[in-house]
Amino acid sequence: MFSAFRSGFSRGEPDRPSRKKPMFPVSSALRNFLKHHGREVKLPVAYRDLQRFTYSVPLKDKEGLDTMWETVVYDLREWEYIREGLIRIYALLRTEGDMTFSKHLDVARIDYCAFGNSQPFRIRIVNKFNDNYDHYYIKVADASRIYGLELEHMLSPNRITYLTNNHTLVEEHIPGIPGDVFIQQHLNRPDTNKIRIAKEFVKFNERCFVRLLGDMRSYNFVIDITPDIEDYQYRIRAIDFDQQSYEGRKSLYLPQFFKENYPLVETTLKHLNRDSIEQYQTEERTMMTFRLVAARYRIKELLDIMGKDTISTPEKLQQLSGELSELHHRHKGLLRVQNMGQLVKEHLKVCLRKNLLLIPRFGGRSED
Repeated sequence: MFSAFRSGFSRGEPDRPSRKKPMFPVSSALRNFLKHHGREVKLPVAYRDLQRFTYSVPLKDKEGLDTMWETVVYDLREWEYIREGLIRIYALLRTEGDMTFSKHLDVARIDYCAFGNSQPFRIRIVNKFNDNYDHYYIKVADASRIYGLELEHMLSPNRITYLTNNHTLVEEHIPGIPGDVFIQQHLNRPDTNKIRIAKEFVKFNERCFVRLLGDMRSYNFVIDITPDIEDYQYRIRAIDFDQQSYEGRKSLYLPQFFKENYPLVETTLKHLNRDSIEQYQTEERTMMTFRLVAARYRIKELLDIMGKDTISTPEKLQQLSGELSELHHRHKGLLRVQNMGQLVKEHLKVCLRKNLLLIPRFGGRSED
């Protein structure tokens, strides 16, 4: 997407996804996939259980400002049942259900966010011995989001831990500085390496577009900062997967076109030239190709299921396949797809075909 990156911003084209994306049910085929790969487990608490709170109070940040979250409170009888179940879920996430260390864990707080599609509950688990805390999330299981989580796990440099049970989805907390906070408070600090953050933004932009992950506005990703020899490395990680191949406009799959991300785009265009941008795009596609080859059987299984599922509308499919076909020199294969899952599979082939030809064939069936 080099030409689009260098051409600036598409001011006339709306950069907002649909106001409310519908939730898509988990099909029986996807459910069997989740069971086979250890994602589907019996959970002691379901999403609907957490909805039975008595009242809520607005949650404020450290500066005393309102957040989009509210802390919920339960009846005492409900609380004992929910508290024990939430600790067991944390053990499932972190120690595969080993409750040996759970005696010093407690639920410090449950927050609820009515904003967005998934309306998550955020669970804060605290270590009573040293007050250290961790978070995880409980949401309604949505097929779009599950496909997005799986593709992130297999095609990105990150590994994702999540569990499902019927209509409930449990996700680990992904640590990092929220993108909007990073832009406001860190981007222009003297110790920020703007060349490295620009490089990572190009790679993140490429990852999202190739696997068609949409709506990566700055508050839907975090930036992980790692101290390195004499400097810092940056990793941008998506934290919202609701918009996995749902929208019809191709610009919504390119983080560079959201106005919330313009400071990162401007930093990129200021510090990277044409050759550097192309180099980093090629590097990312090469790494995605290696990841695809390493997990090729699992990805094929997932994409075959996705290719028979409904996770968007016919109108959006027609628009996106047409725009992608035009972008890829009127590629006919992108026009022949029957749903968004097939479009993701075909787009991966189109974007990574050149890199796949350079990788030797693997003889075994091993994957990570």
